[in-house]
This record gives sequence, C-alpha cells and structure tokens, in this order.
Amino acid sequence: MLDDLDRRLLRQLQADPAASAADLGERAGVPALKAARRLARLTDRGILTARTAEIDWRALGYTVAVSLRFSLDKTDPNAFDRFIAAARAIPEVTEIQTFLGRVDVRLNVIARDMGHYQALYRDSILSLPHIAELEALVTVATVKSTEALPL
Repeated sequence: MLDDLDRRLLRQLQADPAASAADLGERAGVPALKAARRLARLTDRGILTARTAEIDWRALGYTVAVSLRFSLDKTDPNAFDRFIAAARAIPEVTEIQTFLGRVDVRLNVIARDMGHYQALYRDSILSLPHIAELEALVTVATVKSTEALPL
C-alpha cells in the first residue's frame, strides 16, 4: 500500500506538519516536485486527510481533564444519535468515542478548574439524554499521547 518514499514523507510530515512539500522532500531525499506529487497522491487516496494545528489546552488555562464513560438506556432506538448530538453541543467535550460492550460512549472533557468541571457536570453532562450509567475518571497524568503512526 505504501512504499518507502511514502513512509519517509509521512514520517517527516508527522514530525513537522507545517513543513512545505519542498522541505519534506529535502528531508526525505527527493526533489520538491516529486514530494508534492506523492503528497497529492496520498491525499487523493484518502491516506493523508489534513494538516491540523495542535493547541495545548493547558496553555489556555484548562487544568482539568476528565474521561466520562457512559452506558446508555438503549430502549429508544435513537438513543446513541440523540446522546451524541447533545454531547457535540458542549464546547468542553474534546473527544467522543463509541464502543461495543458494557461502555457505550466515552467523552473527554476539559475544564478550567474543578469548580468549572462541577458546573459542567451538573448543568451539561447530567442533562445528556438516555444515560443509564456514568463513570468519571479524572486524569492525573498523561503518560503518552500521540497521533503518530509507526511508519
């Protein structure tokens, strides 16, 4: 699926997402035009989907991270859709994942402090529809967090 050049370019892109095609090509040992064509091909194939900015929410004053695990009341066939639509509307929800098993949905939530989190929990989280069970896990430390692939 990927050849050596594709992997070299993607490794360089993961290391520096803001780099130009010329810079990536130089680091990968190929001319700029060839690098640009390969990156375009990877984009056309849906392998490379975007270059994004990573913002450190802690630098913006958010000091609390909580992982919330939900089991939903699935007697309503639209429970997942309604829950997810309501969760998406909460600005402090940074990630939504669905699962098969005892836990149906996990939300990652950030807050400025515990007082802010308590208000979010009381006013927004507990009002989400179709909650059967809820477990909150407050993050103490993030040991590893990466989107990089082992290319």
